[in-house]
Amino acid sequence: MEFQKYQHVEKFGTTEVEGIENGTCHVFPKIDGTNASAWFNANTWVNGGIVRSGSRRKELTLDSDNAGFCAHVLSNDNISDMLYANRDCRLFGEWLVPHTLKTYRNDAWRKFYVFDVVEDLGETFRHIPYDEYKPILEEFGIEYIPPIAVVKNGSYETFVNLLDKNTYLVKDGEGFGEGVVIKNYEYQNKYGRQTWAKIVRSEFREKHTRTMGAPKITGKSMVEDAIVEGYCTTALIEKTLAKIKNDNNGWSSKNIGELIGRVWNDLITEEGKNFVKKLKNPTINYKTLNYKVIIKIKETLPELF
Repeated sequence: MEFQKYQHVEKFGTTEVEGIENGTCHVFPKIDGTNASAWFNANTWVNGGIVRSGSRRKELTLDSDNAGFCAHVLSNDNISDMLYANRDCRLFGEWLVPHTLKTYRNDAWRKFYVFDVVEDLGETFRHIPYDEYKPILEEFGIEYIPPIAVVKNGSYETFVNLLDKNTYLVKDGEGFGEGVVIKNYEYQNKYGRQTWAKIVRSEFREKHTRTMGAPKITGKSMVEDAIVEGYCTTALIEKTLAKIKNDNNGWSSKNIGELIGRVWNDLITEEGKNFVKKLKNPTINYKTLNYKVIIKIKETLPELF
């Protein structure tokens, strides 16, 4: 098997996950680490082994190992043994290194927490349900993220109420985790894709401290303001900063261009279809929008500029 990028987890309420709440949903705590994966490749021997590892964007090597994750995989026989015994399976999870959330227990850091196990079927793949992969991971002593709740025919309010149940790995009395991820293993969206939904705590707070719904648009510039207000969130900017710090072992002023570029790319590629639908196919001046995104980044992280 070759490297496979993990699917984008969509915001609850968007068209990509419309109807996901209908049926049985496993609601998992969302933890604030870096996306990581591991799989078996019998055809290639790299870095002393045939078990391979990846970050969100690429396959890893010991020289480019995502804050030590590649070395962690190669030094843990339980991961190798599990993947050797289940050669069609791929592990996806979070490698817990410091990002924006710093309140995790001291003993929680630098561990791999599996949140999905995928069976490779050649040209397609299957998400193995939690109740099916849990005993396999337990057999090999591999850490996994347990669900907060199993909800049948839930609602937005049901899932929001579970935000305060996410204390997974968080120090006692130090608040709550990043949010929740909603998985319905029987669900496919209207485009035929099996997709998960998320509610992120910081974005939920932002949404409910302003007037609900899109602002009234009285002029062309208001379109760009509405997009930045609704979709270029503090959470998105801070998450991107944390990823850059992780990728570069710290921050330097030379990374400012990368920060701006990655926030802009995520806004357009991941949220574009959502704000186009929400604002009813508006006419957008992308030069103006880019300028306003830069202003929002500077307002959010003034200490970097």
